[in-house]
Amino acid sequence: MSSLRKRIRRLLPVAGLFGLAALATPVVLGGLGLVTWGETVLALAVLALGGLVCALGAAVWLLRRTVLELSTSVRTQTRQVTELFGQDRLELARSLDGVRTEVRELRDTALPRAVQTLDRSGARRGRHDYEQHVAWTELRAHLDVAPFMPPLRGWAASPDVLRVLVRIIDRDRPELVVECGSGASSVWIGYALRKAGVGRLVAIEHDARYAELSRALVAAHALDDVVEVRHAPLVPVPAEIADGVSANVPWYDTDALSDLKGIGLVFVDGPPQATGPEARHPAVPALLPACVERAVFVLDDADRTDERSLGDRWLAAHPELVRTEEPTEKGAHVFTRNP
Repeated sequence: MSSLRKRIRRLLPVAGLFGLAALATPVVLGGLGLVTWGETVLALAVLALGGLVCALGAAVWLLRRTVLELSTSVRTQTRQVTELFGQDRLELARSLDGVRTEVRELRDTALPRAVQTLDRSGARRGRHDYEQHVAWTELRAHLDVAPFMPPLRGWAASPDVLRVLVRIIDRDRPELVVECGSGASSVWIGYALRKAGVGRLVAIEHDARYAELSRALVAAHALDDVVEVRHAPLVPVPAEIADGVSANVPWYDTDALSDLKGIGLVFVDGPPQATGPEARHPAVPALLPACVERAVFVLDDADRTDERSLGDRWLAAHPELVRTEEPTEKGAHVFTRNP
């Protein structure tokens, strides 16, 4: 199309000269008197009309060529768009096939497995909730506690492990109970000792503020004569009680325990797990020398890997200990000293 336009532009001067010559001819003839001026005007009108018709014809021809080229371009673009759309449809179909396969696997495999897991988890949670409710009810009925008791579970000990502790207190009537950690459980153990009519509790707490809160809780239940909360900050474990555990893992300052003698029961529920690996390990090497002949250690959270591992260490280092596992919510291992 561009080459045709160039040719037309080159021919325009020639066509213009021929047009001027054609227009000048009737005027010259009229001037020479060969034709009348009316015939001259008529000839000029005919020539002008002919030029206009020729120009219109040329414009129509150019328009036709442009329409033909546009039609060709449209067909080409349409074909390309159709090919691209076909490719997109093919890719979309393949993607949909993959989605269908994944949905089928999800429906046939993953979803039933997830439903089964949720069912088991729900059943296990329901069973735990029921057991804790039963243990809570039994504890309240047995200990004749205050109407409003501090809540259990979560960070605090669960009712079922406290039920284990209360059974041991009723059976052994220990003169001294030591609790690693303090809080709601200290109040419940205090009520158990008061009902047994013998013994006292020393709860050691590494956090000074929490120790004050525990003392206030004990005082609110009028158990000051039975329960003592001592602040014992975490310090590096002395070499003599490291017992194979790195001294870099801190434990309670043993100066706060130096006066304790005749311990009959130890509840190991601290320090917190975040303190370090096997953070509760020093409890046995630190307190066992101050225990009575048939002392009992109760380790809470025994379902955790660290607690099971340190329990194995206790048994290996102290063959006189015998372990019994209690089916509590967080797991509880009872270590009895059997000389």
